[in-house]
Amino acid sequence: MGAGRTGRNAAAAAEQGWEQFFRYGPYGLLGLATVVSAMSADLIMSRTGMYVAGVLVPVALMLQLWWSWIRRRPAGRSWSPSVYFVSRTVLAFVLSWSSPFFSMFALLGYFDASRLLPKRAARVGMLATAVTMAGSQCGSGFPPDTLTNWTAFGILLALHSTLVLVFAQIGTREAEHARTQLDTIAELESANARLEQALTENAGLHAQLLVQAREAGVADERSRLAAEIHDTIAQGLTGIITQLQVVASTADSDPALARAHLDRAAALARHSLGEARRSVSNLVPVALAHDALPEALGKTVASWAERTGVRAEFTVTGTIEPLHDEVGVTLLRIAEEALANVGRHSGAARVGVTLSFMGDEVTLDVRDDGCGFDPVALPPYRGSDGFGLGGMNARAERMAGAVVVESEPGNGAAVSARVPLVPHH
Repeated sequence: MGAGRTGRNAAAAAEQGWEQFFRYGPYGLLGLATVVSAMSADLIMSRTGMYVAGVLVPVALMLQLWWSWIRRRPAGRSWSPSVYFVSRTVLAFVLSWSSPFFSMFALLGYFDASRLLPKRAARVGMLATAVTMAGSQCGSGFPPDTLTNWTAFGILLALHSTLVLVFAQIGTREAEHARTQLDTIAELESANARLEQALTENAGLHAQLLVQAREAGVADERSRLAAEIHDTIAQGLTGIITQLQVVASTADSDPALARAHLDRAAALARHSLGEARRSVSNLVPVALAHDALPEALGKTVASWAERTGVRAEFTVTGTIEPLHDEVGVTLLRIAEEALANVGRHSGAARVGVTLSFMGDEVTLDVRDDGCGFDPVALPPYRGSDGFGLGGMNARAERMAGAVVVESEPGNGAAVSARVPLVPHH
């Protein structure tokens, strides 16, 4: 933005300087030529030339005053610049014939022909100025009176014409260069304006993204806590309730059995409390605190089987590798939820849990021989009113994995979770 403003200021300063020259320069050059001609009148001016100069200098001054008045008008005639240039050129030619020093006034034609005349007529105007300049310099005025003077006039005219063409070409290039600079400056200013607008929009978008990221983080944390509560506290409370129901039904008939179930309920309560605290702190589950996933799953399956009385077998296949904590937590929670669903709904007598290390992924399969169900008939998971099969799939998706459920009424069910094998570092 600063470069564009500096370039425009420099161009404006140069333009203002030329404006001052075209406004006051003609008066100065006309006055200087008149004074010098008057001082040397006895040497270079004839009596006729003196009379001509005495008449035409005031005319030239009046022409200049008229042009100064025309220029100040808001909307001048389109033909006024051409009339002014032609009239001044004719007056300068005649004055230069009376005294060669008036060529100083004629010299203006070189500078403002391109400003006052149409583009095609500008060179003609400069050539007319060249004729005046050559005639004033050939030694005898115009027209030349000898062959030598004619020869000198021709040479000088050729020289001035060449200079006209050269300077016209230079002027054209300078004008094109100036236009290119102005266009470049305009493009830079436009680009800077667009950049500032984009930066402003990006700042607003960045603020909006921060708000959305904060909201997404809050929602994700709520979802995580809700799933953890369901997988730990809710399931623990369900187990406690089950144990207490057994105690209520056997307290009188078998106190020892009731005491065993009370101890189991207390253990479940302590375990659930510990899991709740670890969930709030976003720590790994107690089962994974000291054991790798295969050992933790084996203990989980055995504990579930003891608690529910359902025969359960756990198998590991493939080459065991240490897994990233998040992978282990995901598969452990999916296994716990799948087993809880079997205990609540299937009425199964046998359950098989298989953990498979398969190169670049890990799979967990939970199969039962229960009553089965129709997966298509299940209500869609909304993340707020249930954390069953949908919750398991949501956990797997957060790890770029997936959960597939295969079941049909009367033929048991199989839950298969697949997640990438991310090693522990």
